[in-house]
Amino acid sequence: MIVERLALERRVLASLEAGRIPVVLGGCGTGRTSLLLRVERALGTDHAQYVDFAAAATTPERCLAAVLQASRFTDAPAPAPPTPRAAFDALLRYVDQPSSQGAPVALLIDEVLDVRTFESFPGLRHVQREMVARLAETPTRIVLTSRFTARTHRLLRDAPARFEVIHIPALTAAEVQAMARLFDGGRREWADDAAPAIATLSGGRASYVALLLDALSAMGPAIDPVAALAALFAPGGRLTARCRESYELRLHRARGYGALKAILGVLAQDEPRNLTEIALALHRTPGSTKDYLSWLEDVDLITSRGKRYSFEDPLLRLYVRLYGRPTPPSDDDVVREIGAYAREHLPGAHEFEVPVAASVEAAAGSDRSSGIIEID
Repeated sequence: MIVERLALERRVLASLEAGRIPVVLGGCGTGRTSLLLRVERALGTDHAQYVDFAAAATTPERCLAAVLQASRFTDAPAPAPPTPRAAFDALLRYVDQPSSQGAPVALLIDEVLDVRTFESFPGLRHVQREMVARLAETPTRIVLTSRFTARTHRLLRDAPARFEVIHIPALTAAEVQAMARLFDGGRREWADDAAPAIATLSGGRASYVALLLDALSAMGPAIDPVAALAALFAPGGRLTARCRESYELRLHRARGYGALKAILGVLAQDEPRNLTEIALALHRTPGSTKDYLSWLEDVDLITSRGKRYSFEDPLLRLYVRLYGRPTPPSDDDVVREIGAYAREHLPGAHEFEVPVAASVEAAAGSDRSSGIIEID
């Protein structure tokens, strides 16, 4: 359940109509998958096919078989290729072939950079560059997405001009209002009151917004976004699980897992920090620390502004502050950290302060009883 982002959808469709390949970039939970599914509906399922490449990319042979089986635009599965190289070549040929009644269709490929999975197979060391070169020439209309912004920019640095990068912007307060009206019977004053605070506390990330709205709608007449955020960040909370998923996924896609966790712990305590400060905190040389930082930037966990490093996602930093420790946080820990976060990001946050135990327990009870809304 997510508000339609019509301006973003129109931009993707206009890019397609102009013969370009829109490449939609956004972090975990920003709504890339929802966008592709809405574009598929807009184009019609007779003229578009959504492909979850993150799920399909196992071995080249099995990936090819899965894509062909799911395709609405192939008559019969082809014979199994004899090698991984042959399977990848067949997958590229498939991209050129889909049509509906002789007219080219659109392939909407989610998480396209997962083609990197194939690099461990013989003869497929440069599959990403090969794929980009082939897509640039295909007559098929293509939309791509990725959660890895830095890697995608690097891959497309020398790519043909046909690729058009589109970054998913943060949800505005008006868009959060529209989402809020889908909850609690669409009570307008509830949506108007809650939307600005939720847009700020969530950083405008669609999945965070949906979880906060769901928790608030289950809390009754009280409009307390800070209490809802505290409940969602409790051990076992849905926002805790969401942040853990993003944190682990990105770390496992990067090099130097343990050292990278240490750097994130350092930045969780105090940010922004420069290279020298981080190296001293890690007891490592500036040279090795610079490598670690570049690996974190490669998976968009941190960003650098003016040679000072900080988290890309402020709620992920809050997650590390609470859960980057050997023991789970107490209710007091959660409310203390949530309160500090709210005061930093939300003017007038003191208006939402309530007694610690009552706030977390009441909101957590509401959170456990409410349904899960999956976005992305």
